[in-house]
Amino acid sequence: MNSHTTGVDNAGLTPEDLAALRQGLLEQRAFRQEQLREFDRASPARADRVAHRRAASQLEVHVKLAASARMVLADVEAALERLETGQYGGCELCRWPIPLQRLRIDCARCQQVKEVGR
Repeated sequence: MNSHTTGVDNAGLTPEDLAALRQGLLEQRAFRQEQLREFDRASPARADRVAHRRAASQLEVHVKLAASARMVLADVEAALERLETGQYGGCELCRWPIPLQRLRIDCARCQQVKEVGR
């Protein structure tokens, strides 16, 4: 069986590519974990006090940001698992390889810089 059919072999990525991608995922995981710790520090007791001083919409934004961070963290954890099992780099539906540029994780600021430069 080839990697297109099985999805195994990390879609032909080089060991250097995999190491760089793993590092990016680990950094993203650490960032999201710290972000969630910050959200936890701000709630729930503090959130009650803050709610009296701030609009309810700000509290809603806080809750949505925390939920988003949890979703991204889950995606990063799943990507790390696929990387460890040799199934990283291919589409989960069709198993075609995903180009290396699409696999790289850029921070939002770097992504904005890239988009402005286009």
